[in-house]
Amino acid sequence: MEDLQSLLEKINRDGVEKADAEAKRIVDAAKARAEAIVKEARDEAAKAKADAEKAAADYATRAAETVRQGARDVVLKVEEAVRTLLERTLAKDVETALADERTACDIVAEAVRAVTGPAEVALPEKLVPAVKARLASNPQITVVLDESVGTGFSVRTEGGRVESDFTAAAIAEEIARRMRPDLAKLLK
Repeated sequence: MEDLQSLLEKINRDGVEKADAEAKRIVDAAKARAEAIVKEARDEAAKAKADAEKAAADYATRAAETVRQGARDVVLKVEEAVRTLLERTLAKDVETALADERTACDIVAEAVRAVTGPAEVALPEKLVPAVKARLASNPQITVVLDESVGTGFSVRTEGGRVESDFTAAAIAEEIARRMRPDLAKLLK
């Protein structure tokens, strides 16, 4: 009986040891699986965070570029509006100056001073008598009526080729062209 008892104890011990070993194996496998799941979740969270940070940085970069472009567009529009206003104001002032007989005569006399050889000055009817009188001492210069010049005048050499255009529009445009770089600096 003692042999049977010892055999039963041995079987029982072997069963318990096997059960303990199986339980330990199951627990170890469950721990390993849990660690793998936690690691996978952490990796996915880190990747999601990195993706979100990159998306946020990309959005911030695009937003900053959009703001820069918008600011540039506003500056260009303001510059264009100021330039247009300046040109209109210049055109009015130049027209006023060129409509004055004395001013027009002074400008025409200065313009033809450097002309060598025959030339004609074309200007509107209102200014013809005063300019003819002013240039009477220079027989190579002919004063002609030309309403197409509007306000101002043009100096033509022989053959009708326009040498210089002194219309209000041309003068205002030239003044504005020369002022544009300075205007651009002021607006920046």
